[in-house]
Amino acid sequence: MSKYDLGDADPATRTLDSVSGISKKGLESGTVGVMGALVIGLSVCAPAYTLTSAIGPAASEVGYQTPAIFLMGFLPMLLVAIGYRALNAAMPDSGTSFTWATRAFGPWVGWMAGWGLIAATVLVLSNLAGIAVEFLFQSIAILADNPEIALLSDNKFINILVCLGFMAIATFISYRGMTSTKIFQYITVFFQVAVMLWFAIAMFVGAADPANTEGRMPELSWFNPLEVSSFSAFAAGIAVSIFVYWGWDTVLTMGEETKKSKGRVSTEGKAAMILVLFLVVMYVGTAAATVAYAGIGDGPTGLGNSDIAENVFAALAHPVMGPFAIFLSFAILVSAMASINSTAISPARTLLAMSHYGAIPASIKKIHPKYKSPYVALFLSSIVASVFYAIMRFISEDVLWDTITALGMMVCFYYGITALASTWYFRKQAPREGIGSVITKVILPGLGGLLLLVVFIQTTIDSLDPAAGSGSSIAGIGLVGLIGLVVLGLGVVLMLVQSRFSPRFFKGQVLGTTDATQDTSALELFDDGLNG
Repeated sequence: MSKYDLGDADPATRTLDSVSGISKKGLESGTVGVMGALVIGLSVCAPAYTLTSAIGPAASEVGYQTPAIFLMGFLPMLLVAIGYRALNAAMPDSGTSFTWATRAFGPWVGWMAGWGLIAATVLVLSNLAGIAVEFLFQSIAILADNPEIALLSDNKFINILVCLGFMAIATFISYRGMTSTKIFQYITVFFQVAVMLWFAIAMFVGAADPANTEGRMPELSWFNPLEVSSFSAFAAGIAVSIFVYWGWDTVLTMGEETKKSKGRVSTEGKAAMILVLFLVVMYVGTAAATVAYAGIGDGPTGLGNSDIAENVFAALAHPVMGPFAIFLSFAILVSAMASINSTAISPARTLLAMSHYGAIPASIKKIHPKYKSPYVALFLSSIVASVFYAIMRFISEDVLWDTITALGMMVCFYYGITALASTWYFRKQAPREGIGSVITKVILPGLGGLLLLVVFIQTTIDSLDPAAGSGSSIAGIGLVGLIGLVVLGLGVVLMLVQSRFSPRFFKGQVLGTTDATQDTSALELFDDGLNG
């Protein structure tokens, strides 16, 4: 009799499930290749939207070292990506962080890792919709040659109503399934990447223009993280820079839907590594161009101006691109819209996996019979994100800035746990495979995980200061820190409540705690039985 409860596992995978506890969930397989996964990953990361949201908060913390902090943010991402790739090769599952952390550390840690991913995505979905609203009205204002139209986004009721409209459209596209999503992403990704390349080059050119008194030629010190004034500033900057890379792991949640790879590295694993390397070049280059053009002063376009911090490119679009500013506005608009659509992929599939394995109510795991999308999980994450945005719009003066900082905390939390899951899961198997496996499966992911958890703790402490983030606070506690504590606390409460209704999962009877050696031994016995 199996050690694990297989639940509703597909009969075709039932024997293998008796070894790992992992099973298929009804998603359509073989629909996404390397390029498709890469495009969807780029769409989730949304370079145009991400940079306009993050450069201001990052510069407010580290000044001219903004390119350095984006470069440093890449290093833990790379280490984590190496661990993710190893875990995905061993246990391909749409639950990713939830499934892997459960297998390595047990159901309680696994549940919180899944919650961290879902919470981070809810935060970013609300932020994406807010950026889309602002650039929609700015684009209309440019086309109509009427700057007052852009001010409509400041009206809370109009802002929230349009935001809900964007969320509804994006949810509908994702509801239609992965194929529909992929086609939509190809169009928007190529457009935004081309415009961002144009914009970055124009900023470098503008920085050298004598008429631009704020412009400076890039210096090597801008790429030196040791120039940052304090560890608190460094940690805060890292948390923001982690945000810009966040989303690449979405391609790994599609492991059950990608085409089979002919090599040792899976299709989604290849796409994830290519994506991370592409992003670091684009982000560091654009950050350097923005700092060079705008400087860190508090002028109308300076990165030290708190009035433009949460949406820097809105202020830079016309000064940099002149009559072609409309292209940048459109690029950020479609970037945000496309990312709302593709970002919903990750929490929907994590919720699907959690429901499939009995960690949350079974009603959430339903798959649409025609479109093969986890539509209940998709609708749930979209509704929660919409409600969160509406509430935050009324209690925060700079909702976009505050949610980005809180998002960075959540990302550090669940990425850190997942990276350490690789270290623990492969701790016995890797030494038998050689020094290469020890380095890539144990040491490097472990370093990345520890670094991210240290940053998480430091930024959580610092964000309780009323001056943190935009300066919004409630009862003398910084709003950013309050968001982080409330979100994590809510996760703990929901987990404790759910444990009363799902005792088998929380007793380790569905996804048992184990390591790679145990799994490998069991699989070898299974293979021997087939060949014997």
